[in-house]
Amino acid sequence: MGRPLTLALAQVPGRTDLDGLAAHATATMRRFPGTRLLAYPELHVTGESELDTVDSVEPLTGPRHRCFAELAGDLGVWLCPGSVAELGDDGHVYDTAVVYSPEGELAAAYRKVFPWRPHEPFRPGREFVVFAIPGVGRVGLSVCYDAWFPEVTRHLAWLGAELVLNVVRTDTADRAQEIVLARANAIVNQVFVASVNAAGPTGLGHSVLAGPEGQVLAELPGAAAGVLTAVVDLDAVTAVRRHGSFGVTRVWDQLREGDEPIPMPLYGGALTPAAWAAAEQRRTTEA
Repeated sequence: MGRPLTLALAQVPGRTDLDGLAAHATATMRRFPGTRLLAYPELHVTGESELDTVDSVEPLTGPRHRCFAELAGDLGVWLCPGSVAELGDDGHVYDTAVVYSPEGELAAAYRKVFPWRPHEPFRPGREFVVFAIPGVGRVGLSVCYDAWFPEVTRHLAWLGAELVLNVVRTDTADRAQEIVLARANAIVNQVFVASVNAAGPTGLGHSVLAGPEGQVLAELPGAAAGVLTAVVDLDAVTAVRRHGSFGVTRVWDQLREGDEPIPMPLYGGALTPAAWAAAEQRRTTEA
């Protein structure tokens, strides 16, 4: 493998105690010691009662986040403890996915751009977030309902993401459609997509890892708790984009110099060859 990344995706029920998270993460790392990136579902350590009140949420400098940082540092792993209910400086509450480095530092924080309206009380985020794992590659973050909006994964891929980590807390019948979306987002952007859902009773499970040609590489069908493990080679993204999906389709080579801009009235803008080409340049120079 050229750029291997070992994943452990924890399909587990939501919980509110940090000691329980630490115990599970520690046990997972002992069982799978080669893990580089350990991820948990959406709102994993945020109880349902916290979603309706600002008083019970924290800023990213709060004690909960200090515990996350210490845990990542102690385990020497890239840790995504899922998303949390974040109290922003503006007084609004966001559904924010966070990642901590093996050095115990906050490496990335992404505020869910598309909260599940009208059911969720969160303020929408405004920025797409990709972070680099030095020597390996770039990972983009999305949260649950974001997967239903193709703009999210497209922008993450455009920002250089080779793996999109989608943390999920779905307990509704449309989990089956989310599996289709994970594969579709992987196909049309030629990226790996990891969709990690909560286990029962918090969620319906069926976490899945899709490859850059949309193939299901690994999955945990059903709602039972478990850990989905896999090793992905991010060089596969390079190969698929260079040679085409199944040797045929090269979506990131679509627009050429000299093509006329394509109006995008939905966004009040346009696609241009220069902007389109910037995706591959960014991915290969910033990893």
